[in-house]
Amino acid sequence: MSSIPTALWLSVSPALNRFNRPLIKKISQQYSLALWEYEQTPDEPITLDVALVLLQDYCKQLDHPVNLIGHGLSGWLGMIYAQRYPERVNSLTLLSVGANLGVDWQSYYYALLKSLPCDRYTILTQIVYSLFGRQCPFKTELFIYLLEQDLLSSPSPNTLIEQLSVTPEVISVPLFVLGSKDDMVISSYQLNAWKPWLKSGDVFWECQEGKHFFHYLNPQEVSDKVALFWESVATDNQVRNQKSEVRSCF
Repeated sequence: MSSIPTALWLSVSPALNRFNRPLIKKISQQYSLALWEYEQTPDEPITLDVALVLLQDYCKQLDHPVNLIGHGLSGWLGMIYAQRYPERVNSLTLLSVGANLGVDWQSYYYALLKSLPCDRYTILTQIVYSLFGRQCPFKTELFIYLLEQDLLSSPSPNTLIEQLSVTPEVISVPLFVLGSKDDMVISSYQLNAWKPWLKSGDVFWECQEGKHFFHYLNPQEVSDKVALFWESVATDNQVRNQKSEVRSCF
């Protein structure tokens, strides 16, 4: 594969990257895919603004627009970037991102923490079951640890005091929205609420099962869907370029 990426996987949750690796590996077999990571430090404000600036600094170094892809909060960052810098984005693929962009697993966690008379460990155990299904004790403990790390290092603006509600905007670049029908965080209702925002050529797809990290459990199926979308975007771009060349001849 070329060292110059044609696609960029966004990650603002490094603690959860192990759940992205199977899909990244599959996509990398067909496309030149780069991983862009941002990890918030304790001294930084809880916002996506810093990550957005750093992402722009990186993309300005590329001589062509790229296909952006991200899961959850990382997808929200991709949405903001595509709104502000559409000339640098070839397409945007969102995994487990609802039409209310502010909803992520952390907003789900804080909602449970406020409503249930349970300690933090019990809440996180329940969330592991909601995100991944029932696990063996070892995996349950591992996943709890990873979620705790994400609470510390992710720039999610959701807190115990406030869970955000953010309405999307129509973006000019091609959009692919994917999710799972059994996702407890991004419900089927939240996912289907994207449909009024989709343009001609945008794509919507729901996996039958896999929960919030459906791409972790179904990497081949999701990779095939993403590849088809990127191929269609490339074909459409080629057709537009050919039409532009024809017009310029007259």
